[in-house]
Amino acid sequence: MVKKTIMVVDDEPDIRYTVKYGLEGLDKDIKVIDVESGGQCLAMLEKQQIPDLILLDIMMPSMNGWEVQRRLKENIAWRNIPVVFLTAVGDPTSKVIGSVTSRDCIEKPFKLPELKQRIDKILKK
Repeated sequence: MVKKTIMVVDDEPDIRYTVKYGLEGLDKDIKVIDVESGGQCLAMLEKQQIPDLILLDIMMPSMNGWEVQRRLKENIAWRNIPVVFLTAVGDPTSKVIGSVTSRDCIEKPFKLPELKQRIDKILKK
């Protein structure tokens, strides 16, 4: 079976660590690439490191998740990458906008088995 690559984009090292080692521990067919900013995400994509799915934090310094999402949609090679927003923002507006503009919106803190289940559903695993 071919490994599925997930890119987690979050400025919080604890979130990146938890997602990377948690998902890889739950499923040997998942490889997680972790980056700490929207700029690093776009740089990886420009180097043709295209993941099967992106977990994207909304609230990050310099380039927030909304801006990253906008840039993904503007690029023909990236626009179909499924995006799941990870957010500490519990306000209803962010949840609705996140659910409309991405495949899913998950509020932090989250449980890894639930995150994996939602990823599997999107990737039709």
